[in-house]
Amino acid sequence: MQVTAYVALGTNLGSLRENIDGALMRLREKGLQITKVSSYIDTDPYGVTDQPRFLNAVCEVRTELLPRQLLEMLLQTELEMGRVRLRRWGERIIDLDLIFYGIEIINEPDLTVPHPDMQNRDFVLRPLAEIAPDKVHPLLHKTISQLWQEYLEKKDTNEV
Repeated sequence: MQVTAYVALGTNLGSLRENIDGALMRLREKGLQITKVSSYIDTDPYGVTDQPRFLNAVCEVRTELLPRQLLEMLLQTELEMGRVRLRRWGERIIDLDLIFYGIEIINEPDLTVPHPDMQNRDFVLRPLAEIAPDKVHPLLHKTISQLWQEYLEKKDTNEV
């Protein structure tokens, strides 16, 4: 049975556009059906700010892989592209995060879906709102466009 999932892509080392294009190409070559890709957006680093800016995107995929199999494909693709984890939220040639897997809620030690804290991350919400505004977050019971609007309102309030 095919499931619609969403994957966030991010990079801040090397040729950023080529890194995201390359990751998408590799995922397609591995049989993942990519049905939508957001615009690529330039964003500030999250968590660790003493590093280069990021280029981010989100893609919608259709797959028959189980959640863990899809996660393994994403992690393997990161390794193939030269991803090295030096520090949490640190620099990376590519980062591939499973954001949603259908409407499933998964809480395992190394797999949490929906991706935790995504509702507070501009670099996930903005591209996701572009390609899946009506997608409902299965825990928060709000659409992505509602979460994006709430994020913008919080951001405006905090900047005053």
